Amino acid sequence: MSRVRTVLGDVLPGQLGVCDAHDHLFLTSRQLPGPELRDASAARAEPAAFRAVGGGSVVQWTPYGMGRRAAELPVLSRETGVRVVAATGLHQAAHYDDATLDGLRGRLTEVFVAELTEGIGASGVRAGLIKVAGGFHALDAHARWTMTAAAEAHHATGAPVAVQLELGTGALDVLDLLCGESGVQPHRVILGHLNRSPDPVAHRQAAASGAYLAFDGPSRAHHATDWRMPDAVRRLADAGFADRLLLGGDTTTSAARSVHGGPGMPYLLRRVRPRLEAELGSELVARVLTENPGRAFAVDWAV
Repeated sequence: MSRVRTVLGDVLPGQLGVCDAHDHLFLTSRQLPGPELRDASAARAEPAAFRAVGGGSVVQWTPYGMGRRAAELPVLSRETGVRVVAATGLHQAAHYDDATLDGLRGRLTEVFVAELTEGIGASGVRAGLIKVAGGFHALDAHARWTMTAAAEAHHATGAPVAVQLELGTGALDVLDLLCGESGVQPHRVILGHLNRSPDPVAHRQAAASGAYLAFDGPSRAHHATDWRMPDAVRRLADAGFADRLLLGGDTTTSAARSVHGGPGMPYLLRRVRPRLEAELGSELVARVLTENPGRAFAVDWAV
């Protein structure tokens, strides 16, 4: 039976409730000096605020080597009542030093599989998805390496592969590599940041492949395109792809947290949901927030 792998164990898809399908509780990177997500008290307050407006689960896309704080996630989940899904995977090369990347050469698939089946480090917390990242309108050697390893780990475990598209670009190249060359079934691929590049043709082609499309924001850095997200979602729903859509907050800096005056996780339900309901109707939006994540992240886990 398909189940979603949370930090507290595997659950049925329907137990996710309203799901923030792409966000971060903890996140550190040398690319984000200063406003990183390190504060444990804020990391608890944010999902608690999400829970207060009807949220039920959060999928953290923070991958290997970027401050996931996996050992703290079960306690956070219990205290807030929000189910949490953790990630394995690897981000773009710029987020890591050479020593970290060199240490993963020849064993990246093994690391992904171990974190999905045995646990992240000594925490015992098992990841529920593999997160990787593309480049701007292209896939460099690092992206091809990480995505190939992600595909191999998927074939070994069934885990979904979530891809951060750089500024929303390169979706079709990603699908060519993962699904065409590496044999991953499209419905096991989740493409993130589609709202960063509001190209209706590319969106429609990606959705037609069978992949899931994650519209994640709002964000201060990408406000110039975030406002177009409702129109993009409506066009896809009108074209018959409502069952391919996911929504998330993608909080990546401390200033973006609601507890620090930013939009944060609650904004997805306080502001984004009503806006989409006006365009699509409450029933369809409810399915996007509950049923779609359940299907996207559920796996027939062998171990």
